[in-house]
Amino acid sequence: MGLMDGKRGLIVGVANDHSIAWGIAQALHAEGAELGFTYVNEAIERRVRPLAGSLGVQFIVPCDVGSDESIDGTMAAVKSTWGQLDFLIHAVAFANRDELNGSFLKTSREGFRVAMDISAYSLTALAKAADALWATQASILTMTYHGSTQVVPNYNVQGLAKAALEASVRYLAADLGPRGVRVNAISAGPIRTLAASGIAGIRDMISAQKQLAPLRRSVTIQDVGKTALWLCSDLASGVTGEVVYVDAGAHIMHAAPGSE
Repeated sequence: MGLMDGKRGLIVGVANDHSIAWGIAQALHAEGAELGFTYVNEAIERRVRPLAGSLGVQFIVPCDVGSDESIDGTMAAVKSTWGQLDFLIHAVAFANRDELNGSFLKTSREGFRVAMDISAYSLTALAKAADALWATQASILTMTYHGSTQVVPNYNVQGLAKAALEASVRYLAADLGPRGVRVNAISAGPIRTLAASGIAGIRDMISAQKQLAPLRRSVTIQDVGKTALWLCSDLASGVTGEVVYVDAGAHIMHAAPGSE
């Protein structure tokens, strides 16, 4: 028997086979989970459907996390198909490319709003829309990064968005805990994903990670997937409100990941 046998969950954020969310999907599927995927537009849908098919996933629905109406439609589809959710993976982040290079001081009001909405508030929006769907001992998991606590060159407004996301994890954990719903985050080291490609100097960040980390390597989507499996399974039944680092230990070192 697999760790996730009988559990059903929605994964928001698969963009391609390099996505952290895809690594998580593979790990959960291997342990028996029944998965659902979302997509934000037709271009992403074209990438997601073949990946979903390779895992036998049939539940694929549109979801724009910047729209409450779209999120409500997604959760209505979950209700009619499954009736409840055992887990939700939130692996969505976005900031305008112009905000992710150079000085943080040049952050625009609109750029700040967009980053906070898509990268931070969307977790709360999804959790709220799914409020009537949570199964007993359900799990919510989101993705963050060390730029939430220390300055990482070019990460800029996303650092603030991730700090807000981590605070959201704690407040949601407190609100949903009495119902047995756990809420956690994984802080992964830099990985070259579609979202990360917009950050100036991402290759340098990954190279610095290899030099700085105690394990002397970068991390993979498979590394993150295994930790996500633990956090979504009953093995982590007593863990909530936490930020778990999967960065080969880089965050314990004096220099911030990505710094020179």
